[in-house]
Amino acid sequence: MTPHHGLQALVAVTSREVVKFLQQRGRLLSALVRPSLWLIVFATGFQNVFGVSIIPPYETYIQYEVYIVPGLLGMVLLFNGMQSSLAMVYDREMGIMRLLLTAPLPRWYLLLCKLVAGTLLSVLQAYAFLAICALFDVDIPWGGWLYVLPALLLSGMMLGAVGLLLSVYIRQLENFAGTMNFVIFPMFFISSALYPLWKLQESGAEVVYQLARVNPFTHVVQLIRYALYGQFDATAFVVVLVTLVVCFGFAVLGYDPQRGLVRRVQRPA
Repeated sequence: MTPHHGLQALVAVTSREVVKFLQQRGRLLSALVRPSLWLIVFATGFQNVFGVSIIPPYETYIQYEVYIVPGLLGMVLLFNGMQSSLAMVYDREMGIMRLLLTAPLPRWYLLLCKLVAGTLLSVLQAYAFLAICALFDVDIPWGGWLYVLPALLLSGMMLGAVGLLLSVYIRQLENFAGTMNFVIFPMFFISSALYPLWKLQESGAEVVYQLARVNPFTHVVQLIRYALYGQFDATAFVVVLVTLVVCFGFAVLGYDPQRGLVRRVQRPA
């Protein structure tokens, strides 16, 4: 594979994903309405009531709506990553995925192109949500818009890799909704997206606290939360990076017809 061929494949896959996204206008609307409702409706009940120290060493109390913005950004990335895996299941059912994977390029690179394309769409939706936050005067530093970009890219890649791995196991679109209920909601609610971990421990919910600590999505939220304020969480970075590599590696194996779970169908002679 030459760099020119690799770039052509990346552009082609990304262009296809962008065109599909532009034709599905309801997808952007739903991606923005979901976190916006949490921001406007859910945070209203906690306005000026829920104080939390956000980033050491800054011992300052902030509005609850500011606290949950990183979690809602993670929600945007999470849902889009899962929708990307839904598209993989659809492409496999329609035969498009087979055509893609038979291209004269390494299989891992073709899957990486799909992952990169989905991540770019996730990041664009995340910035669209940040614009909505600005309209509602949520106090996010303008410099954070730039600082958070690497965190969004890495987090989007990680969550996309999780979705890619799930698409290996999901054989039909009908099974996708049930699988999402056992992935999206536990990942989101058992995390620090809506409340800090120390609140869980303080309230005595030790089991939930321990589950949230090992939840990769918790570290996605922490990575984004620190980046919005120009800080770097090394632990969250390592966890997100390792999860990305592991999930993508298993997804590549899963899409290998010789060694993975996606076996070639042997037709009778």
